[in-house]
Amino acid sequence: MGKYDNDVKQLLTLVGGKENIQAVSHCMTRMRFVLVDPKKADEKAIEDLPSVKGTFTQAGQYQVIIGNDVSVFYNEFTAYAGIEGVSKDAVKAAAKTNQNPLQKIMGTLGEIFAPLIPALICGGLVLGFRNVIGEINFFNNGTQSLADISQFWAGTYNFLWLIGEAVFHLLPVGIVWSITKKMGTTQILGIVLGLTLVSSQLLNGFSVSSTPADEIPYWDFGFAKVEMIGYQGQVIAAMMAGFVLVYLEKFFKKICPEVISMIVVPFCSLVPAVIIAHTIVGPIGWAIGNGIGNVVYAGLTSDFRFLFAAVFGLLYAPLVMTGLHHMTNAIDSQLLASPAGSTILWPMIALSNIAQGSSVLAMSVLQKKNERAQQVNVPACISCYLGVTEPALFGVNLKYVFPLVCGMIGSCCAAMISVGFGVEALSIGVGGLPGILSIKPQYYLIFLLAMAVAIVIPFTLTFIVGRVKLSQEDRFGKEAAAPTAASTDETSAAEGTRSAADTASSTADAKTENAADVKELKSILDGKVMPIEEAPDDVFSQKIMGDGVAIEPSNTVVTAPADCDVSVVMADTGHACGLTLPNGVELLIHVGVDTVDMGGDGFRLLVNEGDHVKAGQSLIEFDPEKIKAAGHPCTTMLIVTAEGSAANITMHSGIDAKAGETTVISWD
Repeated sequence: MGKYDNDVKQLLTLVGGKENIQAVSHCMTRMRFVLVDPKKADEKAIEDLPSVKGTFTQAGQYQVIIGNDVSVFYNEFTAYAGIEGVSKDAVKAAAKTNQNPLQKIMGTLGEIFAPLIPALICGGLVLGFRNVIGEINFFNNGTQSLADISQFWAGTYNFLWLIGEAVFHLLPVGIVWSITKKMGTTQILGIVLGLTLVSSQLLNGFSVSSTPADEIPYWDFGFAKVEMIGYQGQVIAAMMAGFVLVYLEKFFKKICPEVISMIVVPFCSLVPAVIIAHTIVGPIGWAIGNGIGNVVYAGLTSDFRFLFAAVFGLLYAPLVMTGLHHMTNAIDSQLLASPAGSTILWPMIALSNIAQGSSVLAMSVLQKKNERAQQVNVPACISCYLGVTEPALFGVNLKYVFPLVCGMIGSCCAAMISVGFGVEALSIGVGGLPGILSIKPQYYLIFLLAMAVAIVIPFTLTFIVGRVKLSQEDRFGKEAAAPTAASTDETSAAEGTRSAADTASSTADAKTENAADVKELKSILDGKVMPIEEAPDDVFSQKIMGDGVAIEPSNTVVTAPADCDVSVVMADTGHACGLTLPNGVELLIHVGVDTVDMGGDGFRLLVNEGDHVKAGQSLIEFDPEKIKAAGHPCTTMLIVTAEGSAANITMHSGIDAKAGETTVISWD
C-alpha cells in the first residue's frame, strides 16, 4: 500500500478520470496536468485532500501543489492510473493544443509584453512623479509648480525625462527584442532593428502629425522615395517588423550551410528586415495602430462613452483571467503615441485593479478568523491595490465567484465616472492605488472620486453577500481539522527523518545528540535576502509551501544551510532539492522561478538523494545567464515546509547575506 494511496485514488476521480488526462508531469512541488476538459476537475474537493496544498491553472496546465514529496505522489499516481508520465516540454506542448487560435495569439502577445512590464511600471512612476513636481501649480495662487520656483526641482523634472523618453519613446526597441527572445532568435539583431525604427536620423514619430507633408525628410533612391519617419511609441509597426526579422532569420538558418551561417544569416536577415520595416510593414503597422487607437478613442469620447466604459469596466477582470487584457497594453501605447499624448483607457484599468482588491479586502474582514484563508487574502489584497490582480482573481475572487462579480460591478461604476468626465493618463504601467500618479493633474479630484467608488461599492457588496453565502467553515476555518493536519505534518516529518536515518545510519547517533543545537540556518547564497512575500511566484509568495526567505543571488553555487540530509532531489532538472534537519525541520531549496522548464540546462546537481551534508557544502551549481536568457528570474527560495521540533521560527530579511555566514532563519 502506497503512502498516498487514498489521495491518489481520489485525485484521479476528481480530475475527471484517466480519460480526462491528456498529459501529466511534475516539478519540485507540483503535479502538472493537461486535462481534456478542465471543467471536469472538482477544484474545491481536490484542495480538501490532505496532501494537497492548493491548485491553480497556468498556461493551459492544471497544477496541483503537493510539496517536497511530489515525486513519491507522482509515482504512485501514475502507477495507479496506468498513465505514463511525460517530460515537462511534452506537457507544455500538450497544453498549447488545448488553446484555440485566439488564446494562442493572446498567449504570445502576453509573453511579448510580460518582460516589458517592469520598465513600463518604472516609466509610469517616473512620469507620475514628473506630473507632481512640474505640472501641478501648488504655489503663488495656483500659477507656479514646484519646478517653476526651484532650480533643483526644475533640473530633476528635466532629468527624469531621460527615463520617460527611454521607456515610452524608444518602446519599439524593447518590443522587437522581446519578440526575438520569445521566438528563440538572435536578440541583438532585434535590438539593432528596434534602434533603426527610432534612430535620431529620422523624424520623431510624435512630431509627424504636426509636420507639413512637404517638410517630412526622405531617402531618394532615384526610382523611389522613402519617408524618413521614426516609429517612436508605435507598437503594431514594431511587432510586425520584429516578426519579419524572426522569420527571415529562421528561413536563412534553415537553408544556409553551418560553416558560413555566422556571416550570411545576420546580414541576410537584418538588412532586408530593416528595408521591409521602413517601406512596407512600418507604414501598414502605423495605419493599423492609428486605426485601432482612433476607434477606441472615438468610443471613449462619443455619446455612447458611458456604455463603452460600463462594458469595459465590467469585463476587464474576466479579460485578465483569459489573458486577453494584454491587448490593452498595445492599445494604450498606441493612444499615448497619438497627437493627444494621453489615454482614457488606462485609468479604467487602474480602477478595475482597485475594485477587485476591495472585494478581497471585504473577504479578509469576513474571514479574519480563518488563518488559512488570510494567508492568501492579505498578500492578494496588497498585490491588487498595487496593480497586480492575478493572485486576487485566481486565489480568492474566482474561487468564491461572488467577490469577482461584486468587484466587476464596482469597476463598472467607477469606469463610467472616469470616462464620463474624460479622465486621462499621461503614462501606463502604474495600476491600483498608485495609478493616480499617471493621471493628468486637472483630473485628480474626479479620479479620487472614482477610486472611492471602486473601493466602497465592491467592499460593501462583497461584505453583504458574503455574510449570507459564506459557510461557517469558510469564515472561521476547519478548527477540528487543524490537529489532524498538524499530526499529518509531524508524521510526514518523522517519516522523512527516519528515512534519512536509514540511509545514513553511521551518523544517526551523532545527529540525534546535536539536534537540539541546531537553532539557525545560514544563507545558501551570497546576495540580497527578501521576505518570501516578494518572491516572483504566487505559490511561494503566498506561503502555500510554507514560510521562508527569497534571495537574489550574486554567486552561482547553492550551499547547505546547516548539517542535514538530502531528502529529495530533482535529478533530471537539478534546479531544486529538499533537506531534512536532525530536529525534523524540512526545507525546500528552489533555484529560480519556472526553471523546471529549462530541463536541466544551466544546472548541475552536486548531491544525491540520501546524502548527509555539512553546513556550507555545495548542493547546486547554476548559470544565471542561461536562466535569464530563458526568461526566468534567478530568485532562489529557502522554504521551511515542516517545522519539526523547532518553535518560534523567525525569518531574517532585508539584509545582504554571505553564504554560510549570515543567519537567514532562526528559532528557539
